Amino acid sequence: MSQPAIKLYRHALSGHAHRAELMLSLLKVPTELVSVDLANGEHKKPAFLAINAFGQVPVIDDNGTRLSDSNAILVYLAKKYDQGNWLPEEPLAAALVQRWLSVAAGQLAYGPAAARLITVFGAAFNPNEVVTRAHALLKVMEAELATAPFLAGDKPTIADVANYAYTAHAPEGNVSLDEYPNVRAWLKRIEALPGFVPMQQTAAGLLAA
Repeated sequence: MSQPAIKLYRHALSGHAHRAELMLSLLKVPTELVSVDLANGEHKKPAFLAINAFGQVPVIDDNGTRLSDSNAILVYLAKKYDQGNWLPEEPLAAALVQRWLSVAAGQLAYGPAAARLITVFGAAFNPNEVVTRAHALLKVMEAELATAPFLAGDKPTIADVANYAYTAHAPEGNVSLDEYPNVRAWLKRIEALPGFVPMQQTAAGLLAA
């Protein structure tokens, strides 16, 4: 008996939503994509707020089990549909993954992601401040990826999924990756994984025509 598709409420330009979409694809879990019209405020209307009171994408509906928050969704999917590869059980390995989930919710969100929000969505952040934060993070990633192929060690984990999209699309926010060869090589390794799906690119920032 085939598994019912998980509904993923998402927006094509949301890196947070892409985390969930990428994880579902890597795990080969049947998925039904449900687009949410952020431009017209669909995520703040009662019908969507009944699904996620925070009014944000992504949200998954796994046969009646609803869950929001991209990193929480990654944990759920790895625990339910994987055998400990994407989220290891060993204490230190699990902690190293959690460290990078915290980075995804912290330095990544307030650096590369925020810089891209300015150029793609018109967010009112200070460009110099968020670009500076982005490069501070990329310098750390560059150094750590000199010693391991993936963020939490020798194998890809949900840490890599959580940090991929906003790093890969950092140039859209005027954050160049030219000085970070290890980061670029890491992105290529993720893109070479079976089941990888890209996030839609925008002609913004350094990619503007």
